[in-house]
Amino acid sequence: MFEKPIFKIINLPEHREITIETGKLAKQADGSVVVKMGDTMLLATVVFKEEVDPSVDFLPLHVEYQEKYAAAGKIPGGFLRREGRLGDHEILISRLVDRAIRPLFPFDYTHETQLNIFLISADPEIMPEALAGLAASAALMISPIPFKGPISEVRVARINGKFIINPTQTELNKADIDLIVGGSMENIIMVEGEMDQVQEADMIAAIQFAHEAIKIQCQVQKELAAAVGTPKFEVASIEKTVNTALKEIVFKELYQEVYAVAKRGISNKRVRKEAFKSVKNDFLKKLTENPEINPTHFDDYFYELEKQVVRDLALNEGLRIDGRKLNQIRPIDSEIDYLPAAHGSSLFTRGETQSLTTVTLGTKLDEQLIDRVLLSGYSRFMLHYNFPSFSTGEVKINRGPGRREIGHGHLAMRALKQVLPSDTDNPYTIRIVSDILESNGSSSMATVCAGSLALMDAGVPIKSAVSGIAMGLLMNEETGKYAILSDILGDEDALGDMDFKVTGTAHGLTACQMDIKIIGLTPQLLEKALEQAKAGRMHILSEMNKTLAAPKTSYKKHAPSFSTMNIPKNMIGAVIGPSGKVVQEIQRETGATIVIEEVEGKGVIKFFAPNQEALQAAENKVKDIVAEPVIGDVYQGKVKSIVPFGAFVEFMPGKEGLLHISEVKWERIENLEQVLEVGEVIQVKLLEIDPKSGKFKLSRKALLPNPKAAGA
Repeated sequence: MFEKPIFKIINLPEHREITIETGKLAKQADGSVVVKMGDTMLLATVVFKEEVDPSVDFLPLHVEYQEKYAAAGKIPGGFLRREGRLGDHEILISRLVDRAIRPLFPFDYTHETQLNIFLISADPEIMPEALAGLAASAALMISPIPFKGPISEVRVARINGKFIINPTQTELNKADIDLIVGGSMENIIMVEGEMDQVQEADMIAAIQFAHEAIKIQCQVQKELAAAVGTPKFEVASIEKTVNTALKEIVFKELYQEVYAVAKRGISNKRVRKEAFKSVKNDFLKKLTENPEINPTHFDDYFYELEKQVVRDLALNEGLRIDGRKLNQIRPIDSEIDYLPAAHGSSLFTRGETQSLTTVTLGTKLDEQLIDRVLLSGYSRFMLHYNFPSFSTGEVKINRGPGRREIGHGHLAMRALKQVLPSDTDNPYTIRIVSDILESNGSSSMATVCAGSLALMDAGVPIKSAVSGIAMGLLMNEETGKYAILSDILGDEDALGDMDFKVTGTAHGLTACQMDIKIIGLTPQLLEKALEQAKAGRMHILSEMNKTLAAPKTSYKKHAPSFSTMNIPKNMIGAVIGPSGKVVQEIQRETGATIVIEEVEGKGVIKFFAPNQEALQAAENKVKDIVAEPVIGDVYQGKVKSIVPFGAFVEFMPGKEGLLHISEVKWERIENLEQVLEVGEVIQVKLLEIDPKSGKFKLSRKALLPNPKAAGA
């Protein structure tokens, strides 16, 4: 393919350098590049099928990002010890790339296309997700595919008040803004990330800063494509035949009728759908009765007409198909404690979107194990989003979560994790589950609202309540006229030009996700969208506050009881016991769960129990073990063994002392086994603790009357 590999270098601020290489690896792919930053390397390949299935009227694009464990010198876990299906993290990165590149394929491009992006070398400080979009776009740019790029993606973070492009992992840990931004030379296409309750102006500044770096990366891709010189095939060769006559008839004869249906403002999705369907079917019947008219592509043209009507209604009259004004939020209803057996629950309904959300409080043993190429550890916060088919009145087999469910759940998780209490203030592992029971627009934002209420219902002391809203945009690109829509419907999402999800508290933003389907989103327009979104968020938050404005001051009675105890570091072993025997016995006897950690040079014991009685019993047993013996105190002890010179008595849990034969009775004893027996419970007094060995000297006779003193 190439006589020798071609390299291009991208210089970013803060002395960060990225190289793009092509012509060395995967040369049978239609396009392949290796992107490198530090020791992190990504291989991106693209392949497409030349044959087109005429029945396919969409873009069959497959984007798969996968991390190779060998890239970081690791062997995968699990029984097979090899990479399997994509993990959630890989799916999320795949979605980031897909959402940025998909709008830039020709509308009629229906060739099945596959993009593979492999992490083949991993630098622990250089995060690969910021490079995946660049690698994918570069592979497309040097391929024959008529891709309208280039685009690129960068990570932008604000650290100590300063914006940084593609920060290191260490730097990112200190950030209060963390965004992945995708864009072209001219426009922003995609944004996703999280923030620590920052202001809208700060987010806009971060996006603008990121765009400058994106422009640099796009320019280098253009130079790379020119150097490679692969010709693009003509889009016209794959375009569908346009039935011009039919399209004109549909728009001319049905526009007013469809417009009238839209203007009726039918709030019920099913009723509205049937109204449009009735117009469609009546006209289709007339078409089929007229042999002179070819009905091919009628469905496509009716969809285009419906889209045009929705846009005209909003742009010309400021009205929406469900009767709302542009900035109007659908009716909201919420309640808490809906599920009496759950640790926390809420039911949140906004229009025809409904989420039933639960919070479950667990122990440290319930933490989620994270085993990724660049991250290993545990997570104490999980949020899972489920989208059953009945929520949209459809029939589908319920299987595991798809990419959409994983992406929506991740967005809601990022929105809520910003307000979670510290580990000190919250000992529990938290799992939130959102089950969408109805869906007509932004169920992910309903999940955020329901999740916030459920956390407060559970008694989790979150910093602030969080609400979320999905914003839409309708724009006439010729005139520049636009309408920003608050709380968009499913139809408005499908027919509109933007899906912009924004979450935050009364104090600032916590997360966002934005996808743009058109060019021309200016910073001024983005600022107006965020301003309108803030008003919507505040309204939703005020409605939520009517149900519950602050976290409950106590956990549910059936939630795990919890307490913490600090012990000396040298007593950790005594509580655990040989091979964990002691702590396991306490857990078995009391029903409590005990977690023991060493923190800052001391032992920290966390107790979780089903009720206060079990919790108290476990605490008492540990207190007995770690209690310090006091010279002169009297203890109830058990004889553990008898030797010729005395007996060993366990006078405190895990502590044995010597009861010398001379300290058993005042009288002389010839055979100790005639006086004591193993297992016998006796009272003893602690006489002495050896300062060097720590051994204990006990006495029984000190508690008995002295016969000589009595005789005297």
